[in-house]
Amino acid sequence: MKADPTAQAKLVTLAEVDAEIGRLTHRRSTLPELAQLDEAEQRVRAARDALVRAETRAGDLDRDIARLERDIDGVRARTERDHTLLAGSGISAKQATELQHELDTLARRQGVLEDEQLGIMEEREAVGIELDHARGELAEAETAVGEVTAKRESAEGDIDATRAGRDRARAEVVAALPADLLADYERIRAGGRVAAGQLRESRCGACRLELDRTFLGQVRTAAADEVVHCEECGAILVRGK
Repeated sequence: MKADPTAQAKLVTLAEVDAEIGRLTHRRSTLPELAQLDEAEQRVRAARDALVRAETRAGDLDRDIARLERDIDGVRARTERDHTLLAGSGISAKQATELQHELDTLARRQGVLEDEQLGIMEEREAVGIELDHARGELAEAETAVGEVTAKRESAEGDIDATRAGRDRARAEVVAALPADLLADYERIRAGGRVAAGQLRESRCGACRLELDRTFLGQVRTAAADEVVHCEECGAILVRGK
């Protein structure tokens, strides 16, 4: 392949621009804010899970307290009815004994229920503190996500602005290159390699390797418009400048 030496020289600029674009792409994908955001989002998920657990436990306890309250109210109503019957006239001694026995049983039952209710209410109070803590943790975690997201977006915006400038610079260089030379460059670049490099003394500017003397002799005797490739990495060797 042949190409004007001036066009070949532009490949060095293109390779430099592509290298910078590659660095920007890598930098964007490895921003520290990305890891920070992932950590913050994990904290949000953990805080939400903790809040759901606390809310579920609080709901269960509230239902238990309400159930016990209904049971206690039932015992109290039964106790009041028995007291009324016992205080009334026209009941036999046997009925009075049975009523008194039932009152004693109801008193014990009420005591057990009230003790159970008190224990659950104390547990509910502790869960309430846990709920407040979980809500606070979630709020802090969500705030952290917002702050890190803003930092990430700012960093990405800076990179994207620089990348846009590099993309414009690349487009300008590409527009000035012959189609066949550009195609050769892009073919090499598609393999994940540096596609062009300046020949500096006996080293390839793309792979930085020292080149064989025999090969260098061939390169130096080749026509100026001959497109030559590094024997080590395959990059287009740009001679002179």
